[in-house]
Amino acid sequence: MEGRRELKHWIGTSEALALHSRLRHVLQRDRHAGPDGTYLVRSLYFDNYQDKVLREKLDGICDRDKFRLRVYGDGLAPVRLEKKSKRAGFCWKRSAWITMPECEALLVGDVSWIADKEGCDPLLSEFRLQYRNSLLRPRTIVEYRREAFIHPAGNVRITIDSRLRSGLASTDFLNPDLPLLAAFEPGQCVLEVKFDHFLPAFVQDLVQLGDTQTSAVSKYALCRSSGD
Repeated sequence: MEGRRELKHWIGTSEALALHSRLRHVLQRDRHAGPDGTYLVRSLYFDNYQDKVLREKLDGICDRDKFRLRVYGDGLAPVRLEKKSKRAGFCWKRSAWITMPECEALLVGDVSWIADKEGCDPLLSEFRLQYRNSLLRPRTIVEYRREAFIHPAGNVRITIDSRLRSGLASTDFLNPDLPLLAAFEPGQCVLEVKFDHFLPAFVQDLVQLGDTQTSAVSKYALCRSSGD
């Protein structure tokens, strides 16, 4: 599987609205979008007892991996286990669907069911190994609203994420009423531009943001620090 480029920018509400106005006339909406054009993303990130994932991000380590559970949309199912990797500036994401009972078992530290699955997805086997050998454990919940646009040329995907909220130390991933704490400053959003080999020129023109600079934004790191 080939890696993808991923560019991130901090933008304000006014910039997000202007970008929305330009993109909606040219690019397709993401299939997850609801009537208002957005959808909810909730993730539960894993890290070890030394906070390896967090420290590597804060230290600017280029080659790193992270595991998370994720649901898309306003429900809490279906659930995906995802692994996101970064190597030499390129990003990869692999995912495997898991059932609600499997997710519930995983949340209480039971990964034995992975070994019992016939023809188990290699990603699940890798997670089980990391869970046991590297002592991966659930660390925090990250939730936000996402507006996404896509274009087939370059496999472009543009997302605008807002209303980032943190579960702090809570790992009650399947609780829809879990209290969450805002992790963004008011009016902040994150723009992400993802593509394969090239970013079409007309898309570059659409997302032109003046003095806005590419930033090493990490929602996981923000949510881990939002309660400090």
